[in-house]
Amino acid sequence: MPPVFAHGRLRLYLLKLLDEAPRHGYEVIRLLEERFQGLYAPSAGTVYPRLAKLETEGLVTHATEGGRKVYSITDAGRAELADRGGELADLELEIRDSVSELAAEIRADVSGAAGDLRRELRAAASASATQVEDDSWKAAKEELRKAKAEWKEQARRAKDESRRAREEAQQARRQAKEAQERAREEVQRIAGQLQEQFAKSGGVLGSLAGAWLGGSGSPTAPTAPSAPSDASARSAAPAPAPDADWARDVPSTGDPARDLDRLLDRFRDDIRDAARDRGISDDQLAQARSHLADAAARIASTLGPQD
Repeated sequence: MPPVFAHGRLRLYLLKLLDEAPRHGYEVIRLLEERFQGLYAPSAGTVYPRLAKLETEGLVTHATEGGRKVYSITDAGRAELADRGGELADLELEIRDSVSELAAEIRADVSGAAGDLRRELRAAASASATQVEDDSWKAAKEELRKAKAEWKEQARRAKDESRRAREEAQQARRQAKEAQERAREEVQRIAGQLQEQFAKSGGVLGSLAGAWLGGSGSPTAPTAPSAPSDASARSAAPAPAPDADWARDVPSTGDPARDLDRLLDRFRDDIRDAARDRGISDDQLAQARSHLADAAARIASTLGPQD
């Protein structure tokens, strides 16, 4: 490659750049690279010694700013630049020609290198075509095998999840059915107990049930003994009047048998709560049994004769 600047021409061009504006050495190097469109960039070992020589000759001077030397052209430098105006114009043409030559040489170098690379690649491809094909085929087969294995594993997991979901749904249905059966058995047990009371009572439970259910009739209070204790005094108190609004908050289901079960549950809960809150003596238990028997008989009579 021929030299970019002929003898003394770089010195002249440095004066031109400094005449445009004061610059530090790195900026001068960057501007030269820009003027040559990136095809040429002088080294610091080329630029800084020439700037120092120009300063020795009195053509440039420098000031230190931020730790850097900023060079400026002097009047003597401008005078030399003016004297060599024609030479500077020729230098601009030479720079354009140098850029064209550098670009052509670079293109030739790149083209030659690309041609060599293509030939080497073709030779390498020809020599290893079979091996590459074998390796590619093996790699493709391995990827396919892995993909098939992954698909099978995903299908197996999906099948397992579906099976578990079905089993859980079946178990939930079984548990719900068992809960319903237990509830039905409990209702039947309570109904059976009441029926036994109906059979044994001969008619006392109906009066008490009528009072609780808002029916006609009221339980008859037993005669208090001549010298009652505290418990017997409580048991001898007159029975309260029937509450016509008792169990009105229990909604109807549309099924009379089921509604009756719910009323009996309320009846049992109310009696149990009263016994727990107020206490119960032997005398009160005997009277309660009599009232329950009467109420059972009345309810059974209301429901119709037994078969």
